Amino acid sequence: MPKLTIDGIEIEVEPGTTILQAAERLGIEIPRFCYHERLSIAGNCRMCLVEVQPGPPKPAASCAMPVAEGMTVKTNSPMALKARKGVMEFLLINHPLDCPICDQGGECDLQDQAIAFGADKSRYAEAKRAVTDKYLGPLVKTEMTRCIHCTRCIRFATEVAGVPELGATGRGEHMEVTNYVEHALHSELSGNIVDLCPVGALTNKPYSFHARPWELKKTESIDVFDAVGSNIRIDSRGPQVMRVLPRVNDDVNEEWISDKTRQAVDGLLYRRLDTPYVRGADGKLKPATWNEAFKAIADRIQGVPGSRMAAIAGDLADCESMMALKDLMTAFGSTNLDCRQDGMKVDPAIRASYLFNSTIAGIEEADALLIVGANPRWEAAVLNARIRKRWLAGGFKVALVGQAVDLTYGYEHLGTNPQTLQEVVDGSHPFAAVLKDAKRPMIIVGSGALMRDDGDVVLGACWKIAQATGMVADGWNGFNVLHTAASRVGGLDLGFVPGEGGRDTRAIVEGAAKGEIDVVWLLGADEIAGERLGKAFVVYQGHHGDRGAHRADVILPGAAYTEKNATWVNTEGRVQRGRLAVFPPGEAREDWTILRAFSDVVGKTLPYNSLAQLRDRLTAANPVFGAVDRVVPAEWRAFGIDGVMNTSKAFALPIENFYMTDAISRASRTMAECTDVYINGNDQKKTGTHD
Repeated sequence: MPKLTIDGIEIEVEPGTTILQAAERLGIEIPRFCYHERLSIAGNCRMCLVEVQPGPPKPAASCAMPVAEGMTVKTNSPMALKARKGVMEFLLINHPLDCPICDQGGECDLQDQAIAFGADKSRYAEAKRAVTDKYLGPLVKTEMTRCIHCTRCIRFATEVAGVPELGATGRGEHMEVTNYVEHALHSELSGNIVDLCPVGALTNKPYSFHARPWELKKTESIDVFDAVGSNIRIDSRGPQVMRVLPRVNDDVNEEWISDKTRQAVDGLLYRRLDTPYVRGADGKLKPATWNEAFKAIADRIQGVPGSRMAAIAGDLADCESMMALKDLMTAFGSTNLDCRQDGMKVDPAIRASYLFNSTIAGIEEADALLIVGANPRWEAAVLNARIRKRWLAGGFKVALVGQAVDLTYGYEHLGTNPQTLQEVVDGSHPFAAVLKDAKRPMIIVGSGALMRDDGDVVLGACWKIAQATGMVADGWNGFNVLHTAASRVGGLDLGFVPGEGGRDTRAIVEGAAKGEIDVVWLLGADEIAGERLGKAFVVYQGHHGDRGAHRADVILPGAAYTEKNATWVNTEGRVQRGRLAVFPPGEAREDWTILRAFSDVVGKTLPYNSLAQLRDRLTAANPVFGAVDRVVPAEWRAFGIDGVMNTSKAFALPIENFYMTDAISRASRTMAECTDVYINGNDQKKTGTHD
């Protein structure tokens, strides 16, 4: 490995390492605008100039120059400092003095580096150029006169998002970064170009002119809009969440988040439940006190046997609240519990049957992939970007059984129904040989394939594929289930599933319709049509006046994910904890505290009085909850059932509209605008909201 000296410090690095990367290992800062560690090297901003010896008598771009044996690099020599000042002067000759009104102000790379590495005056007296703003959709606002042509946005759209809709036209002073045809960026990751932009050319349109960064309180938390569990930072001011940004976690989301994660938070402002409600004799819901709401529930369930009570947990529910509700239902003698609103057929007793066993980071080690009944681009946009990253590296064959959709990478479409899957099981399909010949093959089974009536048979067929192709061996488990709900894996881990003789979601709903279930407790369960619950007494505990609340007889206002300290488990089984950023509105309370208070009223007092005690209860229920921020490998055993799949019914997809999948995103005005643009096809520039 080559040895070199940087600012008098000797270092040995791998061949192909650039000077800038070597300097970073030593903690030496070299300014840059175009370079980004997750994008290809462009070398066009020239801000990272350094002096290299032996070499030509001119500064070299450290981001693009590989190291060599015996090289001596000076990052702060007079030559390097003079070169950077010159580059900064050129960058600023056309840059407008917008800092007081620019949303990037206070967190702008150009501001910071102009102070640290630039001159204190400009010799440029000519008129500055102006560039027409571009329309990039409802999420990204443009001020292209500020653009310094770093091309980060172009490279992200092309390489990471897989949507090559941005590029540069013209040369020299006439160069412009633009979309070739003026329309919205068709990517679920488009908001990340705002984070990448080192100046104020691309900013967050819904957040525009709402707050300054120094006004915001920053809270590290976890995203719940899908099952990836992206690490996020919640920026809030007073009682309001202002924006959401990604946090770096190489094992989960790298440093990307989906547009829904970033922009659906304005839904936290609308249609909120901030006081208890009780349905009166006239059939209308009326505001009530907590005591009145608890009394109404207690009076109704008095004398109701546990077999006629049921509870369903929603897609955003946290583990603490599900544990408390399970313990409460158990105290009543009810085993009618389920955390699968969509009816997914997985085996709760075998953890490997419902985990993304390869782990998200493990995708980069695979060399063949079969996707069954899933659209990762909508079901887990950040995970889909990881698949694309592996596909770009080469030597990675991808095939899909299910609806053909644009996944941003090439794949072989094998078919749409289980007949094709059966051929892979039998080994008669050519792709079965591809999986068998691969060293680390993978299969991703979507919830759309498992929510069918024959979902357990499909699960068994996928297990057979994993066995027949050697997917599980030598520290590698290539069997993966891709969930869409943040609460799903946590609910399965803590056992929020039917007990002995208990009913699952479908049976609960059918029982309520037939009068066999008298009381249904919905913990944020909004994906069930209320009219299907018949005359059952419905308690809805949640934070939005969505579908579940409309049917409820009693509403208990809970806290959204930004308003509580809570635990979620992502699709790979990683236990992660979100933190309270703002307090719940009005009379709303954290969900587990509501259940704890109600248990006192009905004489079924739950055995914990603090969050720490409740988390001890979680760990006692399943030790995986004690392994925070780690993935505990699951034991590999047989699961699923043998049977005949319904080959006449094609695999369906669980998500019809990426931008509205839950109570929060359905209340979001930004997501409504995205639905209009991307789903309904009104993809043209508008006045008012877009300008």
